[in-house]
Amino acid sequence: MKTKLKIAAGFLALTAITVGLFSFGDKDTTDPSKIKVEGEMVAELTAPPFVPKPVGNRAATKLIVNMEIKEMEGEMADGVKYTYWTFGGSVPGSFIRTRIGDEVQFHLKNHPDNKLPHNIDLHAVTGPGGGATSSLVAPGHEKVFNFKCLNPGLYVYHCATAPVGMHIANGMYGLILVEPEGGLPPVDKEYYIMQGDFYTKGAYGEQGSQPFDMEKAIKEQPDYVVFNGKVGALTGDKAITAKKGETVRIYMGNGGPNLVSSFHVIGEIFDKVNIEGGHLINKDVQTTLVPAGGSAIVEFKVDVPGTFILVDHSIFRAFNKGAIGMLKVDGEQEKTIYSGTVQEGIYLAEGGTIQNMPKEKGVAKSTVAKTVPEQVKAGKEIYGRTCFACHQSEGQGIPNAFPPLAKSDYLNANPKKAIDAVLHGLSGEITVNGKKYNSVMTSQNLTDEEIANVLTYVYNSWGNNKTNVTAPMVKNQRGKVVAKAKDIHE
Repeated sequence: MKTKLKIAAGFLALTAITVGLFSFGDKDTTDPSKIKVEGEMVAELTAPPFVPKPVGNRAATKLIVNMEIKEMEGEMADGVKYTYWTFGGSVPGSFIRTRIGDEVQFHLKNHPDNKLPHNIDLHAVTGPGGGATSSLVAPGHEKVFNFKCLNPGLYVYHCATAPVGMHIANGMYGLILVEPEGGLPPVDKEYYIMQGDFYTKGAYGEQGSQPFDMEKAIKEQPDYVVFNGKVGALTGDKAITAKKGETVRIYMGNGGPNLVSSFHVIGEIFDKVNIEGGHLINKDVQTTLVPAGGSAIVEFKVDVPGTFILVDHSIFRAFNKGAIGMLKVDGEQEKTIYSGTVQEGIYLAEGGTIQNMPKEKGVAKSTVAKTVPEQVKAGKEIYGRTCFACHQSEGQGIPNAFPPLAKSDYLNANPKKAIDAVLHGLSGEITVNGKKYNSVMTSQNLTDEEIANVLTYVYNSWGNNKTNVTAPMVKNQRGKVVAKAKDIHE
């Protein structure tokens, strides 16, 4: 028995050595608190998704960080306003880049127009409250405190003023990177992403100015789970980019305040992950957990071109609450790695019935759109949470799988067909813009008004014919099917 235990212990030790590779470098015998600094410099701060330039080989220095707190209204989603509390005017707050041994002189300024006092707790700080006990600052004032960077890693910072959860939930979080001596290994692209969960009085997508809802926050029932502070912050023309063959490093954080993130890039595998932002590296990872108030560093080489979708793989958060982004990769196709479709056929193992979304008695309230621009605005939000995954951000669809909505001869020929497809689903072969598609679209559990809005958005986008679909039109089509079903039963 003892022999087996010794073998098991040896195996575990070997496994730990194998996995425990350190991109930050093993700690040497030098006491970081004794590292001498040379000169001083003002820290470069950047708003997401960008990061300051790497530290490289520079010596430890006195690093002056100027951070301003701003309470400001922004847009959570199209037509949804929210008052954010921010470090540096962005959610997440400005990215701070330091190196081990730096002596940071931190200037925290609370803008005179703000209403509340705030402070900052940096997880990279060794000291009471991570700096929070020294930094409580009233509007129109400034606090200065100093700290030494003792531990390399990627750390969260956040406000720690009571009620702490409310300050974090309103966007008061960010990342501070402490690089090892000599800096991190160079890569081609670096990006800054943080996930956060938000709690509003109105439901997801409800228009107008939405205040924070403490009851939902306590119950951990967010209306929005998003990257970089809002729905769509990393999609469309705001997507992060790379070229085929480049290595991408993402500094991924989770402000919370409540939810753990299951970070995943669809169609990619993380070559390396600094687990929880520290020394330990895992390799060939599909999805990595990022705790609330924690971080991870992920690296991967992009071998093929295309649009890669970033998600929280607690998947309803991605497609229904906003935790979705894009990495657009340019370059020539690499058929040996990914061929695309090489054969197409029909497979109906379970029959050809159209799938249906479950019906609910209660339907979320929505704001009645009176004008076409209002319909387009409301419809864009609905499109983002119901149609985006299959038909893509610019209505381009997915080749050989889902037809394009852009310049669609199928849609433009007859809006009644479009209404029926959303109401009742669609299966079987159809031809769109000269190409045949044979897939399944599920029926959508939307109100007449919501269907009218999303179709009006589609018809007024991407070169379509600007048809205005109205709620009565949808109601009429819905009624025809109900009447037909009644006649069949009779």
